[in-house]
Order: sequence, then C-alpha cells, then structure tokens
Amino acid sequence: MKQTSVADDVLRAALGLFAAQGYANTSVQQVVDAAGVTKGAMYHYFQSKDDLLFAVYDRMLTLQTDHLEAIAARDEPADVLLRAACVDVIETSIDFLLEGTVFFRSVHMLSQPRQQEVTRRRRAYHDTFAALLEKGQADGHFRTDVPRGVIVAHFFSDVHYLPTWFSPDGPETKEQVAAQLTDLFLAGIAARPEG
Repeated sequence: MKQTSVADDVLRAALGLFAAQGYANTSVQQVVDAAGVTKGAMYHYFQSKDDLLFAVYDRMLTLQTDHLEAIAARDEPADVLLRAACVDVIETSIDFLLEGTVFFRSVHMLSQPRQQEVTRRRRAYHDTFAALLEKGQADGHFRTDVPRGVIVAHFFSDVHYLPTWFSPDGPETKEQVAAQLTDLFLAGIAARPEG
C-alpha cells in the first residue's frame, strides 16, 4: 500500500471539506480530524487555513505553468504551440476540476498577500500565453483586429466555466472536450482571408 505524506493527507481532507461545506464553514479541527492527524502535524506544513486554500490552487497553477513554459520553449510554429497550450490548460483544469471549483468559489477569502500572489502568478501565465498568440499574429496565423487581451480573456472564460458543466461521467472525455474547445477557439481567431 502506498504511503502518503501528512501534507498530502491534510490537503486532500481540506479539499474534500471545502468542496462539501465551503471554505468559510470548515474549521482547522475538522480538517485535521478528517486527515487523521494532529493540529501540530498540520501546522508543520501549513501555518493556517489560508495556507491550505492557497495550496489547493498552487499545485494546479504550478503544474500548468511548468507545462506552458515547456510548450513555449519548443521550436515549433506559434499556431502549433498555442494549440498545445490550449489543450494542456483545458485537460489539466479538468484533472484539477475540484481544486479549481473550490478555489474560484473561495479566492476572495484569501488574505491580501495571498490574493496578490495568485494575481501575479496568473498574470505571468496569461502573459506567456499571450506571447504565443502575439507570435502567431505576427506570423499571420491569427487575426489582429481584436485586442490580444480580449482574445485571451475569451479563451480563459471557457476554461474557468468548465466546473459548471463538465462531468467526468459525461459523454465526452477530457481529451475530446479539450480538442473541441481548442478547435472552436482557434477557428474564431484564425486570420481572415484578405479581400
């Protein structure tokens, strides 16, 4: 049987409780009871409930950032890279559907420094994504009549909306949904023929 760390046990318990009863309605005592650890053990890894909520999102954002940076570093045409980035962020958002749901429902309850950290890191992610779009525009793949910020916001609104309708038990797999949403997005921003 695989052994898990105390940090993983605590985070898993917190995620389940935050999802079931809300962040505000969950106490640290409930988290440690569900994880089967002591408060001292939890506080060794997380200083507060705020840290737990941040950690729920941090794992997803770190993974997505690592993936995007690896995609952006590849020596391939910008349209190929943007497609890969779109598919990846949709698939990983589905993999972390519960984390994303909990986080976006509760982000306003994070401490101000944590909210600023999240904003900074999300902006950096969006800037890398927008740079791929900009390169594709310069190469003639994507339309330039709509501001890049609007195009990026359009795509990520679809990503952030996933928790409201996607179900792992539904008829489409995450791969199918990622391909479909990516195709729709890229078709909408494809460069228009002149004339």
